[in-house]
Amino acid sequence: MAGARILAGMLDFTDFDTRGYRTVNVPTGYGRWVRTYEDTVEDTMDLALLDRLTVPAWDSVRRAADLGCGTGRTGAWLRARGVAAVDGVDLTPEMLAVARGKGAHRRLVHGDVRTTPLDTGAYDLVIASLIDEHLPELRPFYDEAWRLAAPGAHCVLVAFHPHFIMASGMPTHFTDEDGEDIAISTHIHLLSDHVSAALGAGWQLAEMREGVVDADWLTVKPKWERFRNHPVSAALVWRKA
Repeated sequence: MAGARILAGMLDFTDFDTRGYRTVNVPTGYGRWVRTYEDTVEDTMDLALLDRLTVPAWDSVRRAADLGCGTGRTGAWLRARGVAAVDGVDLTPEMLAVARGKGAHRRLVHGDVRTTPLDTGAYDLVIASLIDEHLPELRPFYDEAWRLAAPGAHCVLVAFHPHFIMASGMPTHFTDEDGEDIAISTHIHLLSDHVSAALGAGWQLAEMREGVVDADWLTVKPKWERFRNHPVSAALVWRKA
């Protein structure tokens, strides 16, 4: 968008916002969204992209760090594909309580994905899904993922595609029990921002996939017809050489 403001090297979401929802911070938002979260987040957004990746070989992963683990969707998906042990970190206690009930994680910790209490160099895989739009800056995340990763490990990040955020003007949001649409603090990170941050932290790009609004999406989101064939999510796979 011509004239869009740049804050600290990033595009400012307020220049694209078409909704004007009241905005809350991450733990407040997810703490209130938790009751309906899994009913509203579509597997097509993230899990379908993970299914398309050729690396890593999931069943060869012994230990995974699930950063921003939420209700445990990703952890359960990993365990179903043969990952031996998954440790999760999340900022929202209410989401961790749901994840704990699933039983997919070996360990669940309340904490920030940028400064976790997990052990250095202990993980074959570091994975994060649909959290990057809540981070003001990306480099601290990629630095922490690098710290956690063993030599040769992978880092997999699934993102809400910046193009879709800008084209739709839609933040990450939920509808509360009173019917109010509430936004959760949203930041725009271009894919080039991910590349710069990850390369700066030492990662090498191994694979990338993008998901578009296709027929499968339109069966669950028919109002998105005007976004047909627009990219809506992206998966980036990094390797610690």
